[in-house]
Amino acid sequence: MLNKTQRGSAKNARRPERGFSLIELLITVAIILIIAAIAIPSFLRSRIAANEASAAQNVRTLVTASGLYNAAWGNGYPPALSNLGGNGGVATCDQAALIDTMLSTAPYHKGGYVYGYAGQNGTVQSPAGCGNAGFWGYLVTATPLTTGLTGNRSFCADEQGVIHYDFTGQPAASEAACEALPALSQASD
Repeated sequence: MLNKTQRGSAKNARRPERGFSLIELLITVAIILIIAAIAIPSFLRSRIAANEASAAQNVRTLVTASGLYNAAWGNGYPPALSNLGGNGGVATCDQAALIDTMLSTAPYHKGGYVYGYAGQNGTVQSPAGCGNAGFWGYLVTATPLTTGLTGNRSFCADEQGVIHYDFTGQPAASEAACEALPALSQASD
């Protein structure tokens, strides 16, 4: 017959230890890694798609703002992206307050894309009060900061308002090069 002390140690010897075995932990980690391997590429594709949609919309915004600038100030299309922005004060020909300051302030980065603006087709006669002469035309570009990571396609548009895209992610060098690319949509839709 076992005494009281011996019975307690016999009970402890039969009780399984609580916790996880090394095999159980390894299986759990492997399952988590498999789920991550499936989810992360999907997340990256979703982020690229969102960045591209935002870039196309920002190009649309720049096209619309350029048209408004042309109609409001009589200075042709704006001399630079900075002329479309504002400082919170009264809108002028030099600071029209038509777009977000992220787009109108160097380095012109927003949502994984860098935006460019180039006046085209010569300058107009600058009206009084305008610091710089505007242009008869323009080219707006949106290029991924890192192709394949922040976006795959680049976008461009000119005063015609049609947004074009390039699968290589390279910016269009001219209006003619932009117009030769596939059209995404009308900016005035």
